[in-house]
Amino acid sequence: MRITIVKIGGAVIDSAERLEQFLTKFASIPGAKILVHGGGREGSRISERLGIEPVMINGRRVTSGPALDVVTMVYAGLINKRITAMLQHAGCHGACGLSGTDANLMSASRRGPLDGVDYGFVGDLKPSGVNSRELTAMLERGVLPVVSPITHDGHGQLLNTNADTVASCVARAMSEAGHDVSMVFCFEQPGVLDNDKKVIPAISYDRFQTMKYDGTVNGGMIPKLEGAFAVAADGAAVSIKMAEDVANPDAGTSISI
Repeated sequence: MRITIVKIGGAVIDSAERLEQFLTKFASIPGAKILVHGGGREGSRISERLGIEPVMINGRRVTSGPALDVVTMVYAGLINKRITAMLQHAGCHGACGLSGTDANLMSASRRGPLDGVDYGFVGDLKPSGVNSRELTAMLERGVLPVVSPITHDGHGQLLNTNADTVASCVARAMSEAGHDVSMVFCFEQPGVLDNDKKVIPAISYDRFQTMKYDGTVNGGMIPKLEGAFAVAADGAAVSIKMAEDVANPDAGTSISI
């Protein structure tokens, strides 16, 4: 099966206008597809309103018990259902909002201390933790999975997982299951930018390492690119581009291995 897997997040989710434009373009992509989304800044805004100060380290959220309650409500609830409703309006009547707990789609393990940092209730997901059989069955029935980054550990504990990691693991699992996968990471920039803020048409792993070392690539772009290279290594076509260009195969930055 040919499958397009798209990850959306960042400022696009925070803008109703940009989100609607993206979803209209996404709806025009032919064939089976899966949409994975992050939480934008809504989770942080609601946390602050509730007196819970958001903590981010290297583009990843530190998730305390109270913070986990908020991100579950916001990511798997408000944002997930908002996107699903907008996709219905765009003509994707098979759109179905899901989290990793639904149909046991994503089973993760709680992250231990990493480089001296306790990330709290954060889940580390591997491709083996993605239920590719169930996702395949959904796609065969005409369902369009809209996946939020809330996973579980198999023992009743919810976990917050980086959405770029979720998207890359879903893509790798579906590729390993024998599907022809195209993976697109969408956000508010036109692609990976060099020091002059110009789009790099294609980026190799070696160049990524150099750009990470000199600080050109930093923050949330690091896990995005790490996931992109992992997906490409499994044989999928991978690109990073502006959300409004999701249906344009010539836009953005392609990942070369």
